[in-house]
Amino acid sequence: MSEPTDSINTSNADVSEAIPALLEVTSAASSKVKELLEDEDNQSLRLRVYVTGGGCSGFQYGFKFDDYLSDEDTQIEKDGMVLLVDPLSIQYLAGSTVDYIDGLEGARFVVNNPNATATCGCGASFSI
Repeated sequence: MSEPTDSINTSNADVSEAIPALLEVTSAASSKVKELLEDEDNQSLRLRVYVTGGGCSGFQYGFKFDDYLSDEDTQIEKDGMVLLVDPLSIQYLAGSTVDYIDGLEGARFVVNNPNATATCGCGASFSI
């Protein structure tokens, strides 16, 4: 008899519940988003992470504050902060971690993506 396997139902109703296990947000990222939003007048702003074509490796990550919420967006909550991901981008971000780093190269949001098979020298783009 074979071992049972986990499955993920991808119907719209279940995707939002399944994604938090597939896309992690660090406490550092959550704290920084909340800090940045404290200075904004628009209380409906959320951080959106997305993937677009471009860069020397084929794809690149983007981050922006957004008050638009599509019915198809996945919402991920971490410590009161909400992260938005569109349906196209979530397929490239599965298993990733969104983090905020402040180091010698500057302060920025980053995606640690185990699906990326290559990245460019500056880390701005990736391929799968």
